Amino acid sequence: MCDDLDVQLGRRLRRRRQLLGMTQIELAGRCGIRFQQIQKYESASNKMSAGMIGRLATALGVEVGYFFEGLDALLAVRAAPKASQRPTRSAASWDLAV
Repeated sequence: MCDDLDVQLGRRLRRRRQLLGMTQIELAGRCGIRFQQIQKYESASNKMSAGMIGRLATALGVEVGYFFEGLDALLAVRAAPKASQRPTRSAASWDLAV
């Protein structure tokens, strides 16, 4: 099972690779891995280690921070409780609030 962060990292990876006109095979070769691993990263089937993110960033000509730009806001929205999950006052608490 993947989480939102893995999905976003995979999307950033794919977007940058495609922007450069690079194939998965080319990127994998620059990182010393097989193209299937790039597929797994892009689909968020596998998590990327910190070291691999560094290698990918170098191969794609970006800073490591590229993969994480703007993710704070996304993760904050995902972490915020939904209206249906917020605690409600029980009937007993209404009596005490008077």
